[in-house]
Amino acid sequence: MATNNSQIERIQSTISKSLHEHWRSFLAEGIVLFVLGLLAIMVPIVATVAVEIIVGSLILVSGVVGLISTFYMRTAPGFWWSLFSALIGTAAGIILLLWPLNGALSLTLILTVFLAFEGILSIMYALDHRRELSGRWVMMMLSGIVDLVLAGFIFSGLPGTAAWAIGLLVGINLVFGGSAVIAMALHARQQPNNAPSR
Repeated sequence: MATNNSQIERIQSTISKSLHEHWRSFLAEGIVLFVLGLLAIMVPIVATVAVEIIVGSLILVSGVVGLISTFYMRTAPGFWWSLFSALIGTAAGIILLLWPLNGALSLTLILTVFLAFEGILSIMYALDHRRELSGRWVMMMLSGIVDLVLAGFIFSGLPGTAAWAIGLLVGINLVFGGSAVIAMALHARQQPNNAPSR
């Protein structure tokens, strides 16, 4: 047991030392993420199109790879089904790349359903914590309500909200992610460079 604790402490010490040595890189990454998030929030339509282009590119590549592998293994069972699937993937990728805002509607609908379910589950979880007299239930309840309100707002504005909803949410995510990385980098900067290794 003592050996395990010693190994865990040695790993933690190594990680702390590495974070301290590279805190500037983490800080730069955090700042870039934060700035990109702010830009996405300021111009969410551009961010939505960028997300659609990335998704479209991935689907297109997947379809093309599927076509190549299908023809390479054309004697295997299920050739026609595999070919049909690869053609659909290729066509979907091309459509998303040519008309990204049309694909944004589908992704926004999926996002809205996700937010609605996430909101309901967060509220139910908060109510369970309230019964247990946990101090965290208020924030959980608030998070669930915000998710539901956001889902309702996006859904009620469809199809108009599809143009900016994904970009806005990606921007918010980047801002919070960048802030977390910046905080981690600034904390790592204060750690001693030669943390004791046990």
